[in-house]
Amino acid sequence: MAKVQSPDQLPWDPNCTQFPSRKELPKIEGAPNGAAWVWGKDDQLGRLNLLTPQRVKAAAAEILTGEMVRLDLPLNVPETPAFGREQFQHNIKSLIPDIAYDDTYTLNTQSGTQWDGFRHFAHIESKTFYNGTKGTDILGPNANTHACSTHHWATHGIASRGILLDYRHYAKTHSIAYDPYTQHAISYTDLQACAHSQGLDLRPASQGGDIHIGDILVVRSGFVERYNELSPAERRTGALRAHDDLHWAGLKQEDAVLDFLHDAYFAAVVGDSPTFECWPPVERERGYLHESVLALWGMPLGEMWDLEVLAERCRERGRWTFFVTSAPGFIAGGVGSHGNATAIL
Repeated sequence: MAKVQSPDQLPWDPNCTQFPSRKELPKIEGAPNGAAWVWGKDDQLGRLNLLTPQRVKAAAAEILTGEMVRLDLPLNVPETPAFGREQFQHNIKSLIPDIAYDDTYTLNTQSGTQWDGFRHFAHIESKTFYNGTKGTDILGPNANTHACSTHHWATHGIASRGILLDYRHYAKTHSIAYDPYTQHAISYTDLQACAHSQGLDLRPASQGGDIHIGDILVVRSGFVERYNELSPAERRTGALRAHDDLHWAGLKQEDAVLDFLHDAYFAAVVGDSPTFECWPPVERERGYLHESVLALWGMPLGEMWDLEVLAERCRERGRWTFFVTSAPGFIAGGVGSHGNATAIL
């Protein structure tokens, strides 16, 4: 029997089987318009609340062969990160020569395969992060390592059913030519056409579609494929473009995409590009998807995931769903994390 969540009955029950649409979200006192701060005033998990034990158990049914596919790039890839971020550094320390060694990492969690945490990107107009967190909670003399930290994700865990939309393959096989290092906007209509070509229906299961509450949406736009084709010099040049000249393919900033991402009740969204969304936005007045996904809805956002082997295996199987698990770094006050992600087929 369907258990329908009423918009105004706060806090929401993550065990419900139908949830309000983006247009039905309640107006929450003190929150920006469109905020889905609905899981409790002290909530730190956002959409990860949807990963109930029952849903995780159901997602495990996706494991058919047991083949594991790692979804992280090597920690030193990209060799030159974009946006002026630090390069990964690995050093080996000798404890007893020829007997024992340690190693140390210096890592900017946003430089490679990553989760953007709720502290990463605010709702710009209100300068507010998910569930009312402010910049003074993140940095400064009154910082609160509890507020919106990714360590809450680490203690809760991330495991669900993943669903891959291989837009790059769809584009190549349907005469849509683009360079992932350019501002190529992937619309909801594009995602629908890609899904249709894969035999998927992007409607929620409650409407007869293939999307389950708590799924993790994975979109392949082709960044990693293109990165692997470039020479080291070309990779460096692409990453060191001036901030205003950085361009990446990704999801289009449009109401149809926002409605889809919200109303499907994904637990998280993931892409293979450095920005997930088309960068820069094709229509700047519409703002950034990051604002809605992270600050308004509390939905973890993954970027620069290595989807090449996964896409190949999905095409071979003719099956686009799988079990996926990720173990974010466990550090109080975390802004983001490396992915530590694996798909199990």
